[in-house]
Amino acid sequence: MSDSYAIVIGRFYEQLAERLLEGARGAFAAAGHPEVRVFDVPGAFELPLAASYAAKSGRFAGVACLGAVVKGETDHYDYVCAETARGVMRVALETGVPCAFGVLTCATMEQALARAGGGKRDQGRHAAEAVLRMAALRREFSSG
Repeated sequence: MSDSYAIVIGRFYEQLAERLLEGARGAFAAAGHPEVRVFDVPGAFELPLAASYAAKSGRFAGVACLGAVVKGETDHYDYVCAETARGVMRVALETGVPCAFGVLTCATMEQALARAGGGKRDQGRHAAEAVLRMAALRREFSSG
């Protein structure tokens, strides 16, 4: 089983993406994994496919999926959020490779900024921590 990790990140909101990436890299580095592969995708909707590529490659112990969807005036937000979450979960369940859903789903940009390493939360860090914990749990089950 690999000891490397991947981050797939939607770049639609570049400022949010950079903050999420910083938090995730910090968590991986703190856990002794300073070299994490980062794969950029256009937006949140593309995250599940990129996570699938990473998980099926056999090169990674886990994948942190990062991005943001900010509610607009149409129903597009609802579809993107739901299908992205479902897709990331499907990749994890089908491959057994931990994939964390580190996608901000917020009503406003202010809410997103507060959760992308701002005052309330650091969703990038939390996603990386979830991947690390689930990868450790996978190793526990595999060794016993």
